[in-house]
Amino acid sequence: MYTLGTTRREFMQALAALPVLGHSASSMASPPNGALAPMTDFGLSPGLVHLNTASAGPTSKRVLARTLEAWRQLEVDPVAQSYYDRPDTVFTAADQVRGKAAALVGCSPDEILFTRGTTDGITTLAHSVRLERGDRVLLSNLEHEGGEVGWVHRQKLDGVIVDRVQLPLQEYDVDRIVKAYRAAITPRTRVISVSHVLASTGLTMPIADIAKLARANKILCVVDGAQAVGHIAVDVVALGCHAYATSGHKWLMGPKGTGFVYVAQNAGRDIEPPQWQLGRAVGSDSAGLAPLTLAVGLGAAIDDVHRMGMSRIERHNFTLARFIHAELSKMPLLHVVSPPPGPNATAMVAAMLPPTIDADLVRARLQERHGVVVKLTEKRWFNGIRMSPHVFNDESQVATALAALRSELERFSS
Repeated sequence: MYTLGTTRREFMQALAALPVLGHSASSMASPPNGALAPMTDFGLSPGLVHLNTASAGPTSKRVLARTLEAWRQLEVDPVAQSYYDRPDTVFTAADQVRGKAAALVGCSPDEILFTRGTTDGITTLAHSVRLERGDRVLLSNLEHEGGEVGWVHRQKLDGVIVDRVQLPLQEYDVDRIVKAYRAAITPRTRVISVSHVLASTGLTMPIADIAKLARANKILCVVDGAQAVGHIAVDVVALGCHAYATSGHKWLMGPKGTGFVYVAQNAGRDIEPPQWQLGRAVGSDSAGLAPLTLAVGLGAAIDDVHRMGMSRIERHNFTLARFIHAELSKMPLLHVVSPPPGPNATAMVAAMLPPTIDADLVRARLQERHGVVVKLTEKRWFNGIRMSPHVFNDESQVATALAALRSELERFSS
């Protein structure tokens, strides 16, 4: 368990003491018999097989209860509880969650800014960077809309130019990926904005290498961590990025509409969020009144991650993902586009369907006929579905989902 006073060094030492997992196939045992977190800890509909945590994870009953408890406390004396920095207020409890978030990603509390999620975070960052007309921002063709809308908005308003690195859907080679980014840099490139884990395929991007490339060229590196925090171990200082945004409602399974941004102290005046102009507490005259009760709930969700341990979470999720990858690969109508188990794979497994089968129809039938929830991948990437198991899933649920998918695909074949 990590306390609010945990320093980054203490946090990283504790993390290093955990069993080494890595992402290699050899570290993955056969599918587990049980889940890390019992299904009874959650309020999911009975029989629902939720395999779409990468879109929205279920909040546990404990986290929900802590959120509601904070809300009830807030309403007893709204002004004092919302604005006073005293040991017994919701304001203080929410502000202390900055320390929990910092310990989770390996930075200091004053480098954490609360947001409503990754899209809100990246958009805040996009409008906090000093850019002039003609300056260029480098994205890839595989970014999620939420990770690019802020930069596209700057292009519309300020004449900033958005460039794209064209990455093949199944490009898994780290050296080739970094080479593609290097080749796309121009003399006016000021920002590289990149996903830590691609929402399309679940590929872990070589962020440390891209950040090193950015710093060598005096470019800011901003990371979309929506699919990473709570899913894989994250150390923003080791990654070397200037800023990192993530969500609380996905792999952290916190309250919906929560998230946070890390802005490195050494980013200096290059990144200046307006919310920090009059202080960096959870709420201030520049940040306004924060969603305090949701922040408290997010802190409880982070506590759960520490309680389970990231290494155990990775081991459990990657094992289920390996099982999914192997079974999807056997289905004739599917083409798995996620990397095979290895250094760059995660617990997100996506597969492409033939153009004659509408992925949205498959997704809908899985839920309506079988109670199985999967993700419809963005059609601009490919026509397919994605599964993302988490700590409340077990082998039997995954097997049920795979059997349901197989039966639906057989209907299309007949």
